[in-house]
Amino acid sequence: MRPTFINVGERTNVTGSAKFRKLVVEGDYGAALDVARQQVEAGAAIIDINMDEGLLDGVVAMRTFLNLIAAEPDIARVPVMIDSSKWEVIEAGLKCVQGKPIVNSISMKAGEAEFREQAVKCLRYGAAVVVMAFDEVGQADTAARKIEICTRAYRILVDEVGFPPEDIIFDPNIFAVATGIEEHDNYAVDFIEAVKVIKSTLPYARISGGVSNVSFSFRGNEPVRRAIHSVFLYHAINAGMDMGIVNAGDLPVYDDIDP
Repeated sequence: MRPTFINVGERTNVTGSAKFRKLVVEGDYGAALDVARQQVEAGAAIIDINMDEGLLDGVVAMRTFLNLIAAEPDIARVPVMIDSSKWEVIEAGLKCVQGKPIVNSISMKAGEAEFREQAVKCLRYGAAVVVMAFDEVGQADTAARKIEICTRAYRILVDEVGFPPEDIIFDPNIFAVATGIEEHDNYAVDFIEAVKVIKSTLPYARISGGVSNVSFSFRGNEPVRRAIHSVFLYHAINAGMDMGIVNAGDLPVYDDIDP
């Protein structure tokens, strides 16, 4: 029996969708809500919302959009992933979101003290948390580094902060393959190998990732990108990947890919 995979809708992200970014920058929140609705209708079980755009006040945009979603039962029935590289935007979202949110993300990039502080705040708000495989040295690109950072973060969260392990979602970094740089060719395999170890050694933790990253070298060639996503997910899900940020409704079934 294959494990259940959770689709996280990626189109309500101003950094990943030019259409959504244009709507939000222009203040057309009605049409922006339609993007969220379409993701839910296409099968997204969670929607990822990101307002990190230079022309926007991210705090105001996040608060506005989340409040509007709360008034739309057909969208509000799925959890929200509050996605930002700015802690003040994340916290603004946590203060107004309904239900149990997911924070995307925190990491040890700035050291353990800030990581611990942000984790404590997430715990107080009752949020689950995405933890990036990123430490003081940088982003993890090998399986060994991914495992090392995730293990260290897990021990801090569970043993020191008292974070429920079932509310920890690791993102061990999905990077682009076929970039023309030889050492990048193993990035997808490194992710999958790390997933196997993380799932077997860090009890109850979940695994997520930005699936479209893996095919970034093929942007503009959508049939190839969709095929890469399906093949990658076929192997990653069997290794233990629980969820992924995807364009909901735009993933062909592995067995249906043209040879």
